[in-house]
Amino acid sequence: MTETVTQPVLFEERRTDNGARAGIARLNVEKSLNSLSLGMIDLLFGRLSAWAADPAIAFVILEAAGEKAFCAGADLHNLYRTMVEHHASAQRDDVRGNAYALAFFSREYRLDYLIHTYPKPVLCWGHGIVMGGGLGLMAGASHRVVTEHSRVAMPEITIGLYPDVGGTWLLNRAPGHSGLFLALTGAQLNAADALFARFADFQIAQADKVRVMDSLMRQPWTADAAVGHHLLTDVLRSVAVERAAPGPLREHLDLIGELCEYATLPEVVTAITGVNTQDAWLVKAAATLAAGSPGSAALSHALQRRMRDASLAEIFRVELTASLTCAARPDLAEGIRALLIDKDRRPRWRPATLAEVTPEWLEGFFDTPWQAREHPLADLGVLPATASASQPA
Repeated sequence: MTETVTQPVLFEERRTDNGARAGIARLNVEKSLNSLSLGMIDLLFGRLSAWAADPAIAFVILEAAGEKAFCAGADLHNLYRTMVEHHASAQRDDVRGNAYALAFFSREYRLDYLIHTYPKPVLCWGHGIVMGGGLGLMAGASHRVVTEHSRVAMPEITIGLYPDVGGTWLLNRAPGHSGLFLALTGAQLNAADALFARFADFQIAQADKVRVMDSLMRQPWTADAAVGHHLLTDVLRSVAVERAAPGPLREHLDLIGELCEYATLPEVVTAITGVNTQDAWLVKAAATLAAGSPGSAALSHALQRRMRDASLAEIFRVELTASLTCAARPDLAEGIRALLIDKDRRPRWRPATLAEVTPEWLEGFFDTPWQAREHPLADLGVLPATASASQPA
């Protein structure tokens, strides 16, 4: 019996009523919550690049199969295998020695940057789980939709990573001290809080998706991207939820500001993990931080401070060095092992506490192994690109 091979990303070009075309990319690995593999990244980059150069394509839609998730992050199993092999090899001290990790992170970040700087309107329908690499895809879209079932987060501290995929850029633009809080706790946001944190632009009921798509096909699209942005905005605004009840991030913003305003990271962590509350959202956030990688907390804190005024392109370059260093050091493999491989949920972090994080150890995440022109992402911000309306490069 022949097994049917399902394509991990489905592409469609749909003709609008006035003869223009919409490019639709649908993540199609519902069983794994549409987690990104390297193959999916390459498929998306190739097709989005082609659509960017095609004058007949007026706008692009990013969506996903199923009702559970837009994208739950990266497919970590291959990354784990190559990290274990690299740690046991003679090249374990070379952060560039894991060829798969280098390919995965550099090509993922290149895809995310393409979306951030896309020359045409991009609608991302972020229904269900939108976490990690999924938020990396959604963050750069010019029009980002969440629904009543959206759950948005950057929970990398639980696996010994940090909010990458441009998360340093995104979190630094969240209100108050909420970006640092979200990086340290991996706290989940509902649709209202995703809008408040500036991770999304519109909240629309999932039941209205078909009506939105039908309406888009009836618009008078032209090759003028500025016109397209206005058309897409008007359609989404006409069905968007107005004045949704505030989510827990907004409700607790003042308290989060007090918890995160301390001068040093150990003080911030002590304040969050010691918060006196019965609120379930805050309790879970504190528990996640307490169980998470101290090294990840230190790296997230350092990235947000050091890269506050950096360009998006520079942030992606710095994040690539940081991510490859995470792959070369023990915590990322250990975090994946504990969560996904052995599933014992008992990671043995190294360093085990914030007190063991030295300045020299932390500096290693910023020590690029390339000369400037040799960097795999050296051309980001150099090649001509038109920034999207909501996510300037």
